Amino acid sequence: MTRTISTVAASIILIAALALLFSGNHTQAGTSTLPAPAVDDTLAATSGQQTIVLAGGCFWGIQAVFEHVKGVTSATAGYAGGTAQTADYETVSSGETGHAESVKVVYDPSKITLGQLLRVFFSVAHDPTELDRQGPDYGKQYRSAIFYTIENQKKIAQAYINQLTQAKVFTSPIVTQLNSNSAFYEAEAYHQDYAAKHPDNPYIIFNDAPKVDHLRQQFPDLYKAQ
Repeated sequence: MTRTISTVAASIILIAALALLFSGNHTQAGTSTLPAPAVDDTLAATSGQQTIVLAGGCFWGIQAVFEHVKGVTSATAGYAGGTAQTADYETVSSGETGHAESVKVVYDPSKITLGQLLRVFFSVAHDPTELDRQGPDYGKQYRSAIFYTIENQKKIAQAYINQLTQAKVFTSPIVTQLNSNSAFYEAEAYHQDYAAKHPDNPYIIFNDAPKVDHLRQQFPDLYKAQ
């Protein structure tokens, strides 16, 4: 299902029902925090910048979550996995471009580790057991994926997926893909900070606002007001 502004208003009841279904797909996520990663970086001694690109359904919600995480310098909605020629919303919405709606997360490794970011990603930002969908949105552009920029990020992400799988914290297998991030393309201006700018949009109310609420409840030490 392609998400559009017009269909959101027309499908409010359906979205509400699907949102309730989505919240019940986790064994722990959404109700209690997942275990901390056993393999992680240590906090850097000095400030700096690192980048990870995360995909997990509509980029509005992923961006909203990480904009509220301490240590995150910026969170930008965009597209990853395809080419520059197809990196626009209408084309990506076909589900045939290879792109996933993604968020480029720039963070200060002296304030937050990659493992902490991934814990948020798997706990509250999305459901990593949904294949080519997320809540009411269907298609390969809504897949769960991590686009790493350095090999150490791949090692930490794979170790955490293995840890969660062995601990059986989800009722279904984790389907998150690990991909080398060859390119990220920033989304159109009207998509940036969409959840913050449109808090009364029914889609945001049912699908994205609860993610930010769960972040505040489960990770009070990491949460920051926008």
